Amino acid sequence: MMRRTRATAAASAAAVLLLLAGAPAGAAAPAGAALTPPDPYFPLSGNQGYDVLHYDLDLDFTPASHLLDARATITASADRPLASFRLDYSGPAVQEVLVDGRAAAYRRDGQKLTVTPARPIRPGAVFGVVVRYRGIPERISDPALGDYGWINTPDGAVALNEPDGARTWYPLNDDLRDKATYTFRITTPTGVTALANGEPAGPPQTRDGRTTVTWQMRKPMAGYLSMVAIGDFRVTRSTDGGLLNITAYDPTGSDDGLLHPATVQAVAWERKRFGAYPFDSTGGIIDRIGVGYALETQSRPVYDGGTDELTVVHEIAHQWYGDSVTPSTWRDIWLNEGFATYTEWLWQEDHGGPTVQQVFDTYYETPAGDPFWKLETGDPGRDEMFNYDAVYIRGAMTLHALRTTIGDRDFFDLLRTWARTHRYGTVDTGDLLRLAEKISHRDLGPLFDAWLRTAAKPPLPTPSH
Repeated sequence: MMRRTRATAAASAAAVLLLLAGAPAGAAAPAGAALTPPDPYFPLSGNQGYDVLHYDLDLDFTPASHLLDARATITASADRPLASFRLDYSGPAVQEVLVDGRAAAYRRDGQKLTVTPARPIRPGAVFGVVVRYRGIPERISDPALGDYGWINTPDGAVALNEPDGARTWYPLNDDLRDKATYTFRITTPTGVTALANGEPAGPPQTRDGRTTVTWQMRKPMAGYLSMVAIGDFRVTRSTDGGLLNITAYDPTGSDDGLLHPATVQAVAWERKRFGAYPFDSTGGIIDRIGVGYALETQSRPVYDGGTDELTVVHEIAHQWYGDSVTPSTWRDIWLNEGFATYTEWLWQEDHGGPTVQQVFDTYYETPAGDPFWKLETGDPGRDEMFNYDAVYIRGAMTLHALRTTIGDRDFFDLLRTWARTHRYGTVDTGDLLRLAEKISHRDLGPLFDAWLRTAAKPPLPTPSH
């Protein structure tokens, strides 16, 4: 994510909700089986007892009324006996729930949908859940994190889900560790454009004045990276370096012809730096949304109102660092934003701007007593997870301190190995530390402690020789 304004701090109720984030109702863990801890920043997100394999989302949307008539089909595998299970969902009214084709009982409680199938699900069984729902989805407006989730626009809607907004428009297991593939089947009045993650699957189908388009994301994706954009768009397609590039912009906004070529250039340059691009297509979408940020939605970032070269570079970098290689919990969001911000610095150095060292030195001159140093980069807290200084800038500074310590050869080997080894997986800071130590044969624990786990100005790193 690239924020144009910094998130403001506000009191969070997350801590007091920890007691509500246990195992799904009716699910007993087999003897010796450990429950996965909830996300420390979003303890109500995510559910135990199953692993989602695929989401098939049928979305019938009318821009004039903002009415969504939808069916979500979830294919999952049970990892323990399930007399009932829960999904994350706070969207429109549920009309029906089926499990393996049979009507299931369900109950809504806050942001949870509890489902009780007609027959208990056996461990290891692959089962299907269908949830039908209808109404007008509403965004989440958080005093610390801003507006996200399903956002209705003058001519349609855009879904931007970071960190836990997917539940506003479809039921899911919103655990970063439970990635899945997706099919989006979007029906709108004919003449309205509908885009999503991944690639088009077959030609549009039109009947009775409504058109259905299908998009498929064939690579595993965390729920917060899913996206739809519906409205009046001008779409450009090309194949560059063997990779499909689909961009779109709202003609009443600002594009200036930059988005499509900037995306091509960013992908080509970052491929050389980081290795193979992880998805089957790329692109971007510009729409008038009013949220004040861009978001790295998988394969096709979304930009609010317009964009610029560095923002494109940032969001494309996330395709490697954040989308393909995803933090296991939001505590490690610096692994997203620090890497993407450092990519901006590398780009500037290669394109006539300041060197990375100059950028680092400028920020390091900030006095030790300045609020710039007041948060831990490796654990900024839920309300400060998008703090620009602590997470973005100091996250990038941490990478440069690591580069200075282990040398360029090992550092750039680390960037490529990190992206390749953990492709489509989830990671934490400890994984990065272990890989960096393996590549460099250095004890890097003190450096990681100083730069990530201390709310104070760290000492300058010792250069590698």
